[in-house]
Amino acid sequence: MQRLIHVVGAGLAGLAAAVQLQRRGARVVLHDAADHAGGRCRSYYDAELGQTIDSGNHMVLSGNAATLSYTRAIGASDELVGPAFPAYPFVDLATQARWTVRMSPGRLPWWIFDQHARVPNTGPADYLALIPLLLARPGRSVAQTMRCNGPLWDRLLRPLFQVLLNIEPREASAELTGAMVRETLIAGGLACRPLVARNGLSSAFVDPALRLLQHGGAVIRLNSSLKDVAFATNAARVQALNFADGRVELEPNHGVILAVPSGVAQTLVPGLRAPNRFAATVNVHFAVEPPFGLPPITGLLNGTGAWLFAFDGRLSVTVNDAGRLLDLPHDTLAATVWTEVAKAAELPAVPVPRWQVVMDKRATFAALPDQETLRPGTRTRWKNLMLAGDWTATGLPATIEGAIRSGQKAADTLLNEPMERR
Repeated sequence: MQRLIHVVGAGLAGLAAAVQLQRRGARVVLHDAADHAGGRCRSYYDAELGQTIDSGNHMVLSGNAATLSYTRAIGASDELVGPAFPAYPFVDLATQARWTVRMSPGRLPWWIFDQHARVPNTGPADYLALIPLLLARPGRSVAQTMRCNGPLWDRLLRPLFQVLLNIEPREASAELTGAMVRETLIAGGLACRPLVARNGLSSAFVDPALRLLQHGGAVIRLNSSLKDVAFATNAARVQALNFADGRVELEPNHGVILAVPSGVAQTLVPGLRAPNRFAATVNVHFAVEPPFGLPPITGLLNGTGAWLFAFDGRLSVTVNDAGRLLDLPHDTLAATVWTEVAKAAELPAVPVPRWQVVMDKRATFAALPDQETLRPGTRTRWKNLMLAGDWTATGLPATIEGAIRSGQKAADTLLNEPMERR
């Protein structure tokens, strides 16, 4: 008998789960409380800028295997673009110094022996500082595990870790940070190419998935808000889903993947533990054409923002761990950030182009050692209910890779469960 699975939440975790379920032959009903799919990872039209922008700037690494597998499955692998070789340009806004870290493409890190490729003012021995991170014990921070100062830390590791962790890297879980390093830096240069969605997040991750699901017969229900989950009293299973527009009874061959934010999941699942500290992001967009030759991604040191993204008709800056900026007036923030962008891109500081500030107070769970212990696994005590989301125990911080990996795992785990009998 064919399985029927309700996926509640159409963010990246839910979409990845739905695609994986359909690929394995299950019937899918995808629900989301909003009038759009994509959750926090989508594109939308901004009237102030007069163009389509993303809900946040995201950098994917070429070593993110689940992400690349997902884009191939939905026919969107050409939407992620980046340099042919792993290169990271940086600008120090305080000194105007510029350099590019160029990693060698193979697994052996020959680049650390080349003074023109490695971080300025570092030597090969400095890179041994990463080894303790690979052996990190649970419950310890990065600062408790490795050396967190010097040119290598300041000019490469801290900015790179911060964009992936979204908190001050010294305070972050060494276990999560070590997992990232193991899958990217240690895996060789070709796992470290920075990739961005050239036509926006929706074109890369959302719209192709929806088309694939619809073509395969999936039912997609937007504006479908789940209010309550009914659990069977005499068996460890979900009996029904109570949506705002009606009740859905679950048959023995039906299952549920809950791919909603952690706070929502806790209101629906009794006794669910989940991270309770969060980190903010701020993205400042400017309607200006990038100058010729400006790289798609540039690291910024000693400034408000951490990374500068160059898109057609737009320059955009991401500020990670941005809680300190949430109460700052938007016009003040935009003016400050533009001064830094003008320096980095060698553009006139005045006038300030048309701008837009996008803030997300709860963009990710805080990747701290104590928060890692609160992340739940995929399984619940109800056999036909699985969890998905970047806040679950993926072994990674709250990244696109973690969200997609969680959705795929939830789908596989549910379908591998023996089918219930009446």
